[in-house]
Amino acid sequence: MLKLSLDALARKHLDTAARSSAGRSAETFYGGHEHVLRQTLIALMRGNSLSGHETPGESTLYVLNGRVRLTSDTDMWEARTGDVLILPSAEHAIEALEESVVVLTVAMPKTDEGTWAQE
Repeated sequence: MLKLSLDALARKHLDTAARSSAGRSAETFYGGHEHVLRQTLIALMRGNSLSGHETPGESTLYVLNGRVRLTSDTDMWEARTGDVLILPSAEHAIEALEESVVVLTVAMPKTDEGTWAQE
């Protein structure tokens, strides 16, 4: 068993994001290419975003703290601390409306060759 403090990880990445010209910092804390489940903590400073992209598998976005906006085509959703968004399979983008930390969880689908799909 492995125990992690998401609060400590969030503080670390908010500090890194504040010093980064991109205004963001991220770390996959569980999973990877050899796992179905992948969880990534993402810290975003206010006004910074993750540009339009698609997620290869089923995914959720949990707002650990702050407030974010998710946009997809003509749809838009806002979420704040404690909210969970079910991400659309279509292209989407995430913008921090204030200093925010989110946890992205993705279930990676298998390819025809029996390996896990890559982002």
